[in-house]
Amino acid sequence: MSRNAALFALLCLVWGLTFLPVRIASAHTSPLLLAAARFVIAGGLLLLWAGRDAGRVPPAAWPRLIGTALLVNTANYAFLFWGAAHAPSGLSAIVNMATIPIWTLIAVRLIEGEAITGRRLLAIALGTAGLGFLFGQRLSGGVGSGDALEAWGLASVAFGTLCYCIGAVLSRPIAGTMPTLTLASWQTAIGAAGLIVVTLVLEPVGTAELAGLLAWPVAPALAFLVGAGSLIGFTIFIRLLRDWGAFGAGLYAFVSPVIAVIAGVLLLDEPFGRSEAIGAALMFAAAAIALRR
Repeated sequence: MSRNAALFALLCLVWGLTFLPVRIASAHTSPLLLAAARFVIAGGLLLLWAGRDAGRVPPAAWPRLIGTALLVNTANYAFLFWGAAHAPSGLSAIVNMATIPIWTLIAVRLIEGEAITGRRLLAIALGTAGLGFLFGQRLSGGVGSGDALEAWGLASVAFGTLCYCIGAVLSRPIAGTMPTLTLASWQTAIGAAGLIVVTLVLEPVGTAELAGLLAWPVAPALAFLVGAGSLIGFTIFIRLLRDWGAFGAGLYAFVSPVIAVIAGVLLLDEPFGRSEAIGAALMFAAAAIALRR
């Protein structure tokens, strides 16, 4: 196995398991506070890692950099963490990763005016059908995880992913004006500031809540999200992006959700039946069509 292939396997494993600690830790602390803590730590470390390159932001790029950071990290992860706290971790991963190509097609059409071909329309239709299978049973009161907000949780994950894709497309004009790490570190740090504001507005945050971040099982979950999910995962993804291109690096979206489903079923006894399997298959097919060269 080549070095990049081994790194790709590690990336799929790491990002496939990130929804599990979110689900576990959110039972003991606010998901918004958890998201804010993750990105405060990750943003600071990424800025340190960027070093001198952190200052290589053209003055004209700052407004768009701030706006996209609030979409890519603040809005995305506020909705994502809240949704993942109420929906099965495996289904959250499927909705998050498999819809990225679909939302990106729509965002590119709306923002950049790129035509939606027949193949892309098929991808959007399949993705919509897949979401329908995932939501159908829950909206009709069928089998679920037992959380009354499960359907809203999945919808929240889907909306957060849409915010991410819009922010990613809007980032394109400034992406070539600075190093990739500079863009990512500032978007993470600015997104963290936004998450702090959202958390303070919507959640009670005091000494007890902050101390809870250092308690079991929140502390190890937070450490995994920062160390493995943000730093290790991002580093590997950037390397694969360089060596394999966007298509090859983006193939994690087909493997990581499968790992998330297996982990959720085995470790948290999360439900995954025929309706979920059909929905996941349709969404993976949609993602494959959307990612096709």
